[in-house]
Amino acid sequence: MIKIKTVLLTFIIVLSSYSSATSKNPPESFADLAEKLMPSVVNISTTTIITTQNNPFPFQFPPGSPFEDMFKEFGTPQERKSSALGSGFIIDEKGIVVTNNHVIQDAEDIIVRVNGDKEYKAKVVGADPLSDIAVLQLETKEKFTPVKFGNSDKARIGDWVIAIGNPFGLGGTVTSGIISARNRSIGLTRYEDYIQTDASINSGNSGGPLFDMNGDVIGINTAILGRSGSIGIGFSIPSNSAKIVIDQLIEFGETKRGWLGVRIQDVTKEIAEVEKLDEPRGALVASVAENSPSDKAGVKAGDIILEFNGVRIQEMKELPIIVARTQVGKKVKVKIWRNKEEIIKTITLGRLETSEDFKVGEKKKIPLKEIEIENLKITVRKLSNEDIKSRNLPNQTTGLVITKIKNDSPLFNSIEVNSIILEAQKKKIRSANDLNQVVKNVLNSNQKTILLVIYNSQNQRRYIGVKLD
Repeated sequence: MIKIKTVLLTFIIVLSSYSSATSKNPPESFADLAEKLMPSVVNISTTTIITTQNNPFPFQFPPGSPFEDMFKEFGTPQERKSSALGSGFIIDEKGIVVTNNHVIQDAEDIIVRVNGDKEYKAKVVGADPLSDIAVLQLETKEKFTPVKFGNSDKARIGDWVIAIGNPFGLGGTVTSGIISARNRSIGLTRYEDYIQTDASINSGNSGGPLFDMNGDVIGINTAILGRSGSIGIGFSIPSNSAKIVIDQLIEFGETKRGWLGVRIQDVTKEIAEVEKLDEPRGALVASVAENSPSDKAGVKAGDIILEFNGVRIQEMKELPIIVARTQVGKKVKVKIWRNKEEIIKTITLGRLETSEDFKVGEKKKIPLKEIEIENLKITVRKLSNEDIKSRNLPNQTTGLVITKIKNDSPLFNSIEVNSIILEAQKKKIRSANDLNQVVKNVLNSNQKTILLVIYNSQNQRRYIGVKLD
């Protein structure tokens, strides 16, 4: 009996030790860590000059009217200064700062505030819109306290993190949370592999660092879900992806991404069944660019890429990210599924930025489709990135731009052309279908009054209540 008790006690002690080793208690305070890191996090303010043509007439010509071109020269060009705020962090004692590209894009002046008091002018070393990363150099000979990058691949869901930044211009703000998810894609940039966190991130946090408990940067805070922020869903660019881009921007002033020269799509369950593949995985080659690295290596349309340079491709979206990270000119082994068997192709990677595919993609502009909302007697189109940029709107803004308003529209006396419909009946509007559905619901109700939230043509946020017939 004594022997059994001894064994049982030993088992309990071992189990207790294992439990302690595999679970970590929440930190009692982030104060020491925050105090150490704050001098390395900066506040960024930018000034952009926006030129608009003032309409000299008390009315507006319909879009496409011949009078629009005839009289536009009578308008007076007006310039106005637009300011924006963001965050960043110092990675070199010489004053090299990392932030988001959208924080400094098209800025005339960039002012960086360090440690809450000292201000410095900054110039752009390099910027990359595809990953939304920019590198700045402070114009001073002073020395600064840098932070270092951690290994974002080792960051696990549930790990504690802190974010430091400049939300709403309130510099030096520290928030904490955990990593909520990994490998998120939300449709903002070409290369997305975001870390999702519930650390509070707001407008102005863009470009700021996400730290692990060692004080290493494991992410660059980039996006929030919804306009309001602070709803427990923020997104950060992983440090391992960011560092490759940052190093290239510092060394070359531009990026040098690997390029295969294929257009790809998802491998569906049905495609996997037809191709006798064990499960839906990999990236299906839809087409191969002529004279591209893949074309020269013998890759064909219909091939399924299963592995790239020894890395298994489970989902299609993983391949462009892995290829982009790979050095230009490197020879890589690519495992392909063709005719129900695996084959290996050796491909020498080209450079994306010099490829014809990239140049065509950069120049190509998709025309914005205009849709009539019959019950409101207005015509709208989707808000574009160009609209957000030219009108200096918050980066995550979604909505519909009003392009035409009929004289008998119920909105005729309440809203003007170029206003942006953001919400209807307190629901976010992202498409014409969203608006049509809300309008139908209102017309089927007893009240028949619709509440809209808009930006008017002066970008002022307004609530509009309109009675529908």
